[in-house]
Amino acid sequence: MIAEVGFMAELCLGTVQFGMNYGINNSLGQPTEEKVFEMLDTAIENGIHTIDTAHAYGTAEELLGRYFETRTHVDSLRIISKLSCNVIEENRKDAYSIVRKELEDTLERLHVQCLDGYLLHSPQDIYNSDIVNALDRLKAEKLINHAGISIYDLQEGYAALRTEGFDYVQLPYSVMDQRGTQEGFIQKAKSVGATVFTRSAFLQGLFMMDRKCIPKYLKHALPYLERFDELLNEYSADKMDVLIHFVTNEQKIDYLVFGVDSKEQLLQYINIYQNHNIPEELVKELKETFVNIDKNIIFPSLWAGSQKKNGR
Repeated sequence: MIAEVGFMAELCLGTVQFGMNYGINNSLGQPTEEKVFEMLDTAIENGIHTIDTAHAYGTAEELLGRYFETRTHVDSLRIISKLSCNVIEENRKDAYSIVRKELEDTLERLHVQCLDGYLLHSPQDIYNSDIVNALDRLKAEKLINHAGISIYDLQEGYAALRTEGFDYVQLPYSVMDQRGTQEGFIQKAKSVGATVFTRSAFLQGLFMMDRKCIPKYLKHALPYLERFDELLNEYSADKMDVLIHFVTNEQKIDYLVFGVDSKEQLLQYINIYQNHNIPEELVKELKETFVNIDKNIIFPSLWAGSQKKNGR
């Protein structure tokens, strides 16, 4: 039975690929400014009005700022950025001034007056009351509409849910990384009124790589990838259909943050999102099959360590 198209998470365009070379399966490199503008136009024309960026994404904020200067529909967009990691030294008394300056620099780069969301890019910052209070003041000053956090481990996410004024949370979620639902975190986030953004549906392109080209330091991922391929064959399902709708059909996820390398890829994803779906039985099997996957597979930030360990 094909899953009925009812609720679907909205698409949020991620911009890390716009500002730097990114992704294990990216053969195109960083796109030109002209191509970035074309992709942004295409996304907006197709109903995508939420954009995720960060100062850490190379030149992404500057590119977006130049784009916004040339367009008239900027006011309809929801822009989310992130506080840079490690901007506050321990025991600094002027955290608010530092955080505000970081935000002002982002606003200047983006050529906007206010952000819809401003997230902690370093999850550990949720334990720094000075940073948390600074974001609360920025909300009161109407420089940001929502404060939030981008996490890897769920413990910082739970800390954010206990923090007054934090109502955006972004976390990885994919066929191989279902911790958010399996451990009840996403359900908890929705129960306290948070908006849930998920990223890494394609695991930085690992799902799409030719299995013969998987790097040595990720060989331990091969059995999972091969089992995923077997399930696709059993259900005659398309890989991209499954990767996208496995996330967007999850009832308590509000946004799927995704990145693209080209206009053609963007249109492909939009078409799949709007016109395709996947069997409910396959979703059930995927949820039963991929449980407690090693963090060295599902955390790309750990891949470099694995790479060094394997002499690559």
